[in-house]
Amino acid sequence: MEELLAAVNQFRDERNWRQFHNPKDLSLSLSLEASELLENFQWKTSEEAVATTLPNIKEELADVFIYGMMLATDLDLDLSEIILAKLVKNAEKYPIEASKGHKGKDGI
Repeated sequence: MEELLAAVNQFRDERNWRQFHNPKDLSLSLSLEASELLENFQWKTSEEAVATTLPNIKEELADVFIYGMMLATDLDLDLSEIILAKLVKNAEKYPIEASKGHKGKDGI
């Protein structure tokens, strides 16, 4: 993870783009990239979207992660730590015995 974060930040720093990045704008950009990812699936089944737009899906997903990584860096957040903490919280909220095999959040 550290190597990936370093590569993303090196790319940004080599272009002197950090000056344009603040938490609000990075969050906004992350949301816009997520919307671009969604466009690949609009009016298609998941299977159709993957079969016809996988290269673009990869690029947009990468953009989402890149913006998320830059935001975490700028807020001095440890991605591994916050993801693991969220998994613990989700495990408490959605215990296996109530959630396994169910797509609904209430176990139904």
